[in-house]
Amino acid sequence: MTIATSALRVADRLSMASGIGRDPFRADDFLKGALGGRDPTAFGRDFGPDQIMPGLRILLTALDDEAELSLVGRIAARWDAIRCLRNLIRMRDEEERSPAITKIPIRRPLIITGLPRSGTTFLHRLLDCDPRTRSPSCWQTMAPYPPARGRDRRIETTDRQLRSFARMAPGFRDVHPLSATMPQECTEITAQIFQSLRYDTTFRVPRYLEWLDGHGHDLAYRFHKRFLQHLQHQTADDAEAIQWVLKCPDHVFALDAIHAVYPDARIVFVHRDPLKVLPSVARLTEILRNPFARVQSAEDIGAQVTSRWRLGVEAMARAADDDAAGAIFHIQYRDLTDDPLATLSALYDHFQMPLHDTARIAIEAELSRTTKGGYGDNVYRFSDHGLDASRERAHFAAYMNRFDVAEEVSL
Repeated sequence: MTIATSALRVADRLSMASGIGRDPFRADDFLKGALGGRDPTAFGRDFGPDQIMPGLRILLTALDDEAELSLVGRIAARWDAIRCLRNLIRMRDEEERSPAITKIPIRRPLIITGLPRSGTTFLHRLLDCDPRTRSPSCWQTMAPYPPARGRDRRIETTDRQLRSFARMAPGFRDVHPLSATMPQECTEITAQIFQSLRYDTTFRVPRYLEWLDGHGHDLAYRFHKRFLQHLQHQTADDAEAIQWVLKCPDHVFALDAIHAVYPDARIVFVHRDPLKVLPSVARLTEILRNPFARVQSAEDIGAQVTSRWRLGVEAMARAADDDAAGAIFHIQYRDLTDDPLATLSALYDHFQMPLHDTARIAIEAELSRTTKGGYGDNVYRFSDHGLDASRERAHFAAYMNRFDVAEEVSL
């Protein structure tokens, strides 16, 4: 336990004893705080209170009732929600000034998904090296526009926030290296209208997850496109000249919504032995939740992870079975790590994208700079989260057979 984590525990015990900071969350209070005296019409109609408040309300209820939030967790949840609401207001203000934003085309996005901890982040970083590609950076998803007054310190601020989180969550940088300028996952975008699986990763909120699964992801991905339109508007990129590259394992749970919003999307599935994935995902989930939760159950996390990704691989199999047009490209983890450049060349060939020399050189430079993709040495044990390797091998056998996934764990 670090000095930072020890201090957090002491502060949490004091807050529990005194009751300070323990009042239930109220969505209307968050809305009022974000508006700062403005009328709710400041959100506009596409992503206004009628659209976003149901998700916010069920999220806040789940945080109060299920997440066992620490004092820091309560502070962080409030700060994060108001940040997202203010981003929505700012984006609407920019649309008022530049109505053409909502007409900007987002063409043929390349969307990386598949099992988590399977090399999707590594692949995303390599593709982002291509000068013709664009990915939402971490700092952009935190604050898509600079402050109205003063210097633009978004990159420095985001890096400082990431360093602070790493001090509160020992081990985070080893399992998920991240900086302000690195590409960020798309759940950080959809979180801004409170319809994102990011919340289920950061907090234990089964009631919210059940609501989101039932509600669907159509609105979330319509907002996702709007967010990219805002970023593209700021860079003035020609829609025909650039390729958006997007990444999130949780995209597998929203493929119908993705195809509805991006009918020309190009999908990349990355496959890996689930027995290497599951304990790693469980450990990452535990690390991410630690600063925000008073107590955690490792076994509960393990059960959640394995049940969720049994659904995930079923969704991948259905999508692959329906892919008559070749809109999905499949990558094996071992191929990606053994020969990254050859794997990328095959991806570019499949989607008839030119791999220019400038991109190849930049990718090779990135490969020479990083060791093991920037990850630390990590050892995961199934027993740490109540998982049984033999049982999980049986649960995921159909997935491994369907996609010819090589075993990395011997039983």
